[in-house]
Order: sequence, then C-alpha cells, then structure tokens
Amino acid sequence: MKILVQSFWLLFFYLLGLGVSILVGGVIPGSVLGMLLLFIALALGWVEPGRVDRLSELLLDNMVLFFLPAAVGLIASVGLILNNLTAILVAAAVSTVLIVAAVGITQQRLEVRKRKRKIRRSGHDIR
Repeated sequence: MKILVQSFWLLFFYLLGLGVSILVGGVIPGSVLGMLLLFIALALGWVEPGRVDRLSELLLDNMVLFFLPAAVGLIASVGLILNNLTAILVAAAVSTVLIVAAVGITQQRLEVRKRKRKIRRSGHDIR
C-alpha cells in the first residue's frame, strides 16, 4: 500500500509538471518541471521525504532500464551517426572548449569579486 501512495505523489507532481508545461507553451518538458516542483515541495516541507523514499529508491536502483530505449535508438541509428561523425565530433569539441572557457572566466571574475570584498572588509580602499 505504501508504494501505491508514493506512486500517487510522484504521478501527481509529474502531471502537475505537464500541466505547467502546457501553460508555458511546452518550452520546458513537463517531466523536468514535475521534478522541480517535487524538489521545491520537499525543500519547503510541503511533502515529507518519507512519502516518496521507497519508490524513489526502487526507481534509482533500476535506472538502467530507463536508458535502454535510448541505447537501442543509438544502435539503430549507427549508420546515421557514422555519416555525420565529423560534424558530431567537431560540435562536441567546440562546445566543450566554449563551456570550459565560460566556466574559467566566470570563476576568475568571482575570485576577483571575492578578493575585493575581502579587502573592503579589512578597511582598505580599492580602485
């Protein structure tokens, strides 16, 4: 019976996420919004973790089953992937370099701000 009640909560937030997704024009998938809403409800204490813990553990323990359709899709599309392998590898390399650069620049700016804040707290003038 406990699994059934926990299934209700997960399904409730999934459907709530789908509804919100439809309201905002489907920009964000309903399943993602549902997870976000469930997280918010758990963080704010509206839903106790005990209401979803057993089913959540069961789903996490069997997560490999959720990736099987994607893996089968990749295997079925091997010819298409091989035909576009150069474009895929270039896109992956360029996006990786851009992400690393963006994270590095952001981290440097945050470090500078942190140092300036620390100097201001100590009473020194910064220009």
